Formats: sequence, structure tokens, C-alpha cells
Amino acid sequence: MKIKMKNKMPELGKISPEIFDEAIYPNLGAKRSEIISGPRHGVDCAITDIGNGKIMAMTCDPFYIVPNYGWEKAAWFAFHILASDLATSGLAPQFAAVDLNLPADIKENEFASMWRAFSDECVKYGVAIAGGHTAKYAGCSWPMAGGGFMWAFGDKNSYVTPAMACENDAVIITKGAAVEAAAIMACTFPDRVEAAFGKAFAKKSQELFWDMSVLEDCLVCRDYGLGDKGITSMHDATECGIYGGIFEVARASKKGVRLYKNEIHIDPRVEKICGLFGMDPYSSISEGTLIITAKQKHAEKIVRALEDKNIKAFICGEITAPEKGMVLADNSGEHELKHPVTDPFWGAFEKEMSAK
Repeated sequence: MKIKMKNKMPELGKISPEIFDEAIYPNLGAKRSEIISGPRHGVDCAITDIGNGKIMAMTCDPFYIVPNYGWEKAAWFAFHILASDLATSGLAPQFAAVDLNLPADIKENEFASMWRAFSDECVKYGVAIAGGHTAKYAGCSWPMAGGGFMWAFGDKNSYVTPAMACENDAVIITKGAAVEAAAIMACTFPDRVEAAFGKAFAKKSQELFWDMSVLEDCLVCRDYGLGDKGITSMHDATECGIYGGIFEVARASKKGVRLYKNEIHIDPRVEKICGLFGMDPYSSISEGTLIITAKQKHAEKIVRALEDKNIKAFICGEITAPEKGMVLADNSGEHELKHPVTDPFWGAFEKEMSAK
């Protein structure tokens, strides 16, 4: 049966919430009562009841490898893309499975370096590789080298999802906007950055790479306390950045939100790089920025707990009643907060790659 779509697919990046609702959400296979939190736009993990008061949190993502970073660095990022999403559940990752669909030209020593680095990061965080698939195929190319799956087990009251944000919660973000967009552009096009801002700035900007993870952020939040103890939800601000991520939390929890644009931190390096490549930092991909909702009385303490671990954090809004809608407040007044739908990073990245 042909499905008629009312909304156009984005040219690049994740599909829009509307397409998710029209094409995916009505077609989720068989219904199972064990699923507590299933597929929803903007929710990083699935939660399944496995009985005896226990749940399993799970996530999947592309196995994203950029050889130009160096095999070890690329594998670090591939691990943290998966681990970050899983950790937003409040559970630390425990198990992984990886499907490697490798380009035909990868060499044995390159593969060995990549896989060893991925395994080393698993060891560091106590993640066992439980299975997978590995092959080289024609038609496969970097950076999408397959897919990964991570999961963890925990008690039934030991998790959060973006659907659990509550009215009057504070909205907290870590690190600031467009971390990933700026980091990838700085590492992929260093000559462009150096020509615009000098060698020292270009080198310093590449250090943003190591901020592209929210795993440590989530572990700090977990240790602080979930639910009534403080943290009500966590969400990784990936595609469409801060605006998209906060919109998704409000939508998943069926609440409104009031976001203060002037309180959203932008690192000076990020601001310059986004300007150079024509990317709006507020709606650009930001792996490494954790969106947290928390009980108001805990918000300042949570910020301090994160900063004690050298993770910058900022209070930039609050969750409101659904009838108040999604509001973006800035110097010019109040506006409707809309989902950006198309992340400006992808177009900027494709343009620079084409010019190489």
C-alpha cells in the first residue's frame, strides 16, 4: 500500500516529527505489554519491563567512523554516540552489539586500530561486547559504517525518559550550543578555520572534539538522584540542537516550555566557527550538550555537581503547563519555539566537502 505523505522528507539528517508520526508511529509491528517506553520522536532510549521489578534500557545508532580523525579518535566518538544516548536513561551502559558494514578499501591494520580503540573505551566504562556482525561490502562508505546497539539492566524505578519532565521543572543544559557542529567543522576543515582565525584558534577549536559526549554528564546526574531526588529527564541535544532538543522534551512529556535565549551558553570558539560556516548555533547538531529537566529546588545544586566534575552547566528555562505552549524569549520579546526540522550543519558540511 502506498502511503501519502503530507510533509516533505528533509534532504539530509533525521526525519521531521511530522513524518515520524505519519509513517513510523502507526507501524510499530506487534504490540507487547512489556514495552514501557517505545519509539517516540525525541526519546533516546526504549525501556522494556523484563519482570521481577527489573527493566532493560536500549538504544541504537549508526556506527559513525570518520577516518580523517584518526582511527582511535574516530572509534572514541563511535562509542560515545551510542553510550551517550543509553546513559540518558539514567543507567550506565553495560552491553553492546555492533554491525560493521565496512567499505571495501579498509586495510587490516586500520580495522584493528579502530576496533581495539572501541574495545578499550568499552573496558573503561564497563561495557561488554556481546555480539555483532563484521563484513566488507561494495557500496558502503564512511562515515556510516554500520550500526550499534547498547543496553543495560536496572530496577524499575531507576530510569528517566524525556516523557517524564514535569511542570515547573528547571531546564538545564551542559557545555552549550552547537558543540558537535563546531567540533566536526573544526576537525574536518582546519585550514579554513586557521585561515579565518589563526593557527592557535584552529588548534584550540579542535579540542571541542572531546566534548562530544554526554556520558559523564549523565553519570553525574544519575549519582545526584533521579525523579523526586532531582533529575526528571535527560535528552542528548543531537540533530537540530538546543531548539530541537528542548522542543522534543516538551513534546514527549506533553508539556509547555519557556526558554530564555540569552541564557543559552555559546562557547566563543563555537560562535566563531558557526559564523564562518553559516550555521545557526541554536539549531545545529550538538552531541555533547545534555538537556536536563530537574526539580527547581535542586537545579542550582545539580549545576554545582556538574561543575565539580568540570562540566559547565547553565539554567536556561522551565517546563510549563501544556496550554502555555512552547515559548522562546529573547531581547525582542516572546516567540513560538518551533522545531527547526532541518539541521543547518548538514548543508554546511556538504557544501564544504563539495568545495574540497
